[in-house]
Amino acid sequence: MAPTKETLRDAVVNCLKNIYDPEIPVNIYDLGLIYNIDIDDDLNVKVLMTMTAPDCPEAEYMFMEVRQMIGYIQGVKSVEVELTFNPPWDWNTLSDEVKCELGLI
Repeated sequence: MAPTKETLRDAVVNCLKNIYDPEIPVNIYDLGLIYNIDIDDDLNVKVLMTMTAPDCPEAEYMFMEVRQMIGYIQGVKSVEVELTFNPPWDWNTLSDEVKCELGLI
């Protein structure tokens, strides 16, 4: 069965939830580093993401890992990952569940 945009989006989110920030023990999706996931009718995926800091030493590695891991999903035609710092990532974007997991509340 061919994937739909909806099933593909679920697979992309699941994939992103298996990629962890190297400095904070939370996956990049729940950490709020993923700002947008766009999938067009041809099943090309575009991800808009950020890093916890503009000078993050692991930025290039994480960027490549996101692109590579999404590219492995069956049905994905192409992957584009765009990095932005607008708006900048902030601890306040974390859910209460993640804050609790990190011992912040």
